[in-house]
Amino acid sequence: MRPIDSSTAPKALRAAAEHFPTFAALLILARLIQGGFNGVHWLGWWEVAIIASLLLGIAISAVRRFQRAASGARLRLKDDLQLGSSLIAAGYTVVSIGGPVLFPIVYLLMAFVVGFLPRAAGLTLVGIALVFDLVTAGALAGSRLVTLVPHATFLISFAALYHLVLTARLAAARRAESQAVKRRIAEVEERARTFRLMSSGSGGEGRSAHEEHEKWLLASVKEIEGAMGGALEIAQIALRSHTCAALLLGPDDRSLKLYECRSASDSVNRQRFEAGEGILGGVVRRNVPVRMNSASGLKGLRYYEAGAKTIASLLAVPMLDGNGISRGVVLADRLVDEPFTENDEKLLAAIASEVWRSIEVERVMGYIRRSRDETDRFFRAIEELNRAGSPEQVFVAVIESVSRLAELDFCALTLVSEQDGKRVHRVVRAAGAAGRYRALEGRIFADNHGLVANVIRYGTPLPGRELQAMDQKVIFDEQIQVRGLAAVKIFPLNAATRSLGTLVVGSRNKSAIDGEALRMIEVIAIQAAQAVLRAQFFEQMEKMAITDGLTGVLNHRTFQTRADEAIAQAKRYGRHCSIVLVDVDHFKSVNDTHGHPAGDRVLQGVARILKQQARDTDVVARYGGEEFVIVMPETDARGARVIAERIRECVASTPFSTEAGPLKVTVSLGLAAHPADATEKKQLIDLADQALYQAKRQGRNRSLMAAQLRATWRAQRTG
Repeated sequence: MRPIDSSTAPKALRAAAEHFPTFAALLILARLIQGGFNGVHWLGWWEVAIIASLLLGIAISAVRRFQRAASGARLRLKDDLQLGSSLIAAGYTVVSIGGPVLFPIVYLLMAFVVGFLPRAAGLTLVGIALVFDLVTAGALAGSRLVTLVPHATFLISFAALYHLVLTARLAAARRAESQAVKRRIAEVEERARTFRLMSSGSGGEGRSAHEEHEKWLLASVKEIEGAMGGALEIAQIALRSHTCAALLLGPDDRSLKLYECRSASDSVNRQRFEAGEGILGGVVRRNVPVRMNSASGLKGLRYYEAGAKTIASLLAVPMLDGNGISRGVVLADRLVDEPFTENDEKLLAAIASEVWRSIEVERVMGYIRRSRDETDRFFRAIEELNRAGSPEQVFVAVIESVSRLAELDFCALTLVSEQDGKRVHRVVRAAGAAGRYRALEGRIFADNHGLVANVIRYGTPLPGRELQAMDQKVIFDEQIQVRGLAAVKIFPLNAATRSLGTLVVGSRNKSAIDGEALRMIEVIAIQAAQAVLRAQFFEQMEKMAITDGLTGVLNHRTFQTRADEAIAQAKRYGRHCSIVLVDVDHFKSVNDTHGHPAGDRVLQGVARILKQQARDTDVVARYGGEEFVIVMPETDARGARVIAERIRECVASTPFSTEAGPLKVTVSLGLAAHPADATEKKQLIDLADQALYQAKRQGRNRSLMAAQLRATWRAQRTG
């Protein structure tokens, strides 16, 4: 007898525990099908054992689900189905034992299933409940169908309605939470503007820093409110006041609002009111403290709501900034007719000064933080521009850098060039909200009287005034429209005494492109011009290194490299590859008769035809003198012959314009193919050269394959 492996037992126990809840639920279903569970008095030991196993299965499912949730593991559909089906089996067992009067228990279970389990599990468990309902319907009533239909209909309806109601309540709760967060953010921003932590209407940090900006605002506002609250609490205790409050002028300096107070009253008014009205208005206008008292009560105190207790004594001092300008009022009042003293006034004035000092400290800290962040973003933008090598990298770096420096809704780069003696503009990069302006990239428009064309024409940023004050607002041309912008600025990309293009920035926020942001973007435009010029020079240098200066096709050195790559690829994957040598017939006589400039025109024309007739995957190069070479990947000798004949016919039928008039020439071509003719580059070139030489001997203006050359040699040997 083989010994039992010690590791087999734990695995078997785990497998049994994994499937035990399902097994227990199936036992309940089987017993219900047999007509079991017909009452408490009729329960046998077997049915009690099944119920006990079901309860154990529910416990196992619940514990397993709790453990996965506690460990952070993803809850599985199988676990949800096991727990739900076990509960449903328990519910129908109770209904079967106790009778139809207990059927609402099933509805409560379905509410739990659709409310707390994922939708996929809930829908599956509704189907499982219908199966149990079908089984138990006959036991609960004489007619199975009559009982099943209303049960099933109500069950499905109840589950669906409960799911919809719960989903709607959750959605409403999420909306309420979102609105509460937005209201809190708006309140913080409003208080920040009142505290002069941010300018009215400024966003100014760029979208990438928006979340950090909000966190800083919230921290600063809380810091100021904490300092203000502590100072007012000291004032209330020291002055024995009923209310001690700080009211600040709004961003427009026309209204007062209570921002912090310590009061025994429940009728404090926190709404804005006109700053020029009443006693407090006089304190703000004249910048002088006020001490008043009246046994009959003071009138016109707008910081209380109607019906508040009568105030008999009031002390109010202006809150002055460093320039002596009033920014609000700090006050204390009493219900009893007990006048405030001069020492009370000095104390409250000191507290008002301390409150404003806390605001000033946070404002200075905010200015330092913004300046540091702006400087960091600015220098990072310069670094990215300096690292950019190709024009495309420069375009991306410019757009990303400028977008970080200001709150922009539109940004674009244009380049200017000459075509057929006329100036044309091309949008090379465009970005905006949700990528809505990417369709502008690649658009070309002629020189016109739009802003971009005028910036190139005059070499200065435009517009020089507000966008809304302009009669015509054409940025690019009449067909390219950019709508909804409140501010637009276009900077020239000036480099090497000429304008390479423009940088266009726009925002829906009128003040976004202003002040420091405007100056930094202007510097970025200057650096961008240098980067574009440098990238263009680099691109030209790369092109010059690999192309022939006269004809514009690849040079001999680049041909050798590309041919090695193509043949290596053909060897590796067992593919075809052909090499075609092209020679201009009687080219020496063209130079001798019509001059070297005419010969150059002929070579340029032949090179142009070769590039036009060759495929995108083919490599066209100047081999030397009046010879050209074409490498044709994935092409056998017959395919190469078709293209060679097409080239030959096109050259023969094309007149080339020279100073001496139209001139026609012909070409001869020699072909060799891998692997049919040879497998090494040198052998292929030699065979193609021999085929070319033979084509010339046979009368020129023809193409010849290396295979034909070998056939000729064999015929000569046998003859």
